[in-house]
Amino acid sequence: MIEIVDAKFVTSAPNIMGAPDTLEQDEIVFMARSNVGKSSLLNALTNHKGLAKVSSTPGKTRLINYFNVTFIDRDTTEKSFAKFVDLPGFGYAKVSKSIKHDWEKNLTDYISKRRQIKLFIHLVDCRHPHLDIDKSVVDFLLEHVGEDQHIIQVFTKIDKLNQKEQNALKRDFPQALMVSSSKKKGLHKVVNIIHEILEESPDED
Repeated sequence: MIEIVDAKFVTSAPNIMGAPDTLEQDEIVFMARSNVGKSSLLNALTNHKGLAKVSSTPGKTRLINYFNVTFIDRDTTEKSFAKFVDLPGFGYAKVSKSIKHDWEKNLTDYISKRRQIKLFIHLVDCRHPHLDIDKSVVDFLLEHVGEDQHIIQVFTKIDKLNQKEQNALKRDFPQALMVSSSKKKGLHKVVNIIHEILEESPDED
């Protein structure tokens, strides 16, 4: 059984120039439009309530936040390490145009040029699975990720759907994961997949 046993804030950066200087490909990027529950999921995955700040004001976070995370394999007691990267929420219009332009350019540069990223986790509110902005994000990722990088889509707030709605969502998005931070559903599966991707050899694909 794989668990996250420690998580600590490292630093914040406004853009790729301020990102931590490391040669390791160990970054797990969490990205979502505003108000999808990204901070809540980060806190739930790490079992650390105050790790990522949950704001009632969408679009408040404008920095890229880095966290050192420690995994442990309970069967072997072996530890492994990674960085969780919390990107600012995208698609929130209630900021000035100049701020929005700079903000989106910084995110675009980071996503397309940061080779230390191993995995992109694109979070989508399960109640709004077909928004154009999320389709655009998927297209952008598919265009820019390298052969040694991965993408997974995670639907949040799955407890808000009944079983019939959940089944329909799974049919439409068979490769996606479903989670509920508040009900602790699907979290172990996300942790296991992140760990598997981190541990794979460079020539495994």
